[in-house]
Amino acid sequence: MNDKVRAKKHLGQHFLRDEEIALNIVKAIDGYEGYDLVLEVGPGMGVLTKYLIQNKNYNTYVIDIDSESIGYLEKNFPELNKKIIEGDFLQLNLESLFNKKPFALIGNFPYNISSQILFKALEYKNTVPIVVGMFQKEVAMRIASPPGNKDYGILSVLLQAYYDIEYLFTVSETVFSPPPKVKSGVIRLVRNKVQNLACDEEKFIRVVKTGFNQRRKTLRNALKSLTPPEFTSVYLAKRAEQLSVNDFVKLTLEIEEQNK
Repeated sequence: MNDKVRAKKHLGQHFLRDEEIALNIVKAIDGYEGYDLVLEVGPGMGVLTKYLIQNKNYNTYVIDIDSESIGYLEKNFPELNKKIIEGDFLQLNLESLFNKKPFALIGNFPYNISSQILFKALEYKNTVPIVVGMFQKEVAMRIASPPGNKDYGILSVLLQAYYDIEYLFTVSETVFSPPPKVKSGVIRLVRNKVQNLACDEEKFIRVVKTGFNQRRKTLRNALKSLTPPEFTSVYLAKRAEQLSVNDFVKLTLEIEEQNK
């Protein structure tokens, strides 16, 4: 079975054919101390895998849900030995995967579950100190976008609360098999020093999601379901996209205080 046919079967994943880009993605996790474990999600034909294995600083594991990819990896990468996991990344308990040891997460992530992969990493943020991944460009820009930008949204705020995020480079659709209809973007997320938000995390998430669900409205109108009529705040005249992570934390604290 050729790469193109395989790729069509692989949960919407598009396989990277450019070796230089593959190497640059792998290099993006270099220089971060505190871990040696690396988990690659959706390795497919192993274009990233081979460079991960070549770097002796990494103890590389891979996970793929596709049995044909698993068979290919077992045949062509004997160095992995018992480090190939057949299964669904989204169903893993990441804390117990390596006995609570932190690890880097990397991959040319399938577009159709890329946001879910990041929410999974966020759920285990203290176990996943660094994520390097390729996403649909629009998604990558949204994740890395600063406040005040039209791309800035729920995913931006929730991830930036706990990770420093950098948009690294854009990848043309022509270097994939089969080629996607959109460009891709590679981003890096590095765990910041925030252990706990100054407000209740669940309420923070609710405020962020509610605010952006009606992003064209001011927060005075968008947050009516969460605030009493007498609630006042300097943030109410603004729209959700204008607030930084710290602004959302302060707003959540104000709402908590008002609702006591």
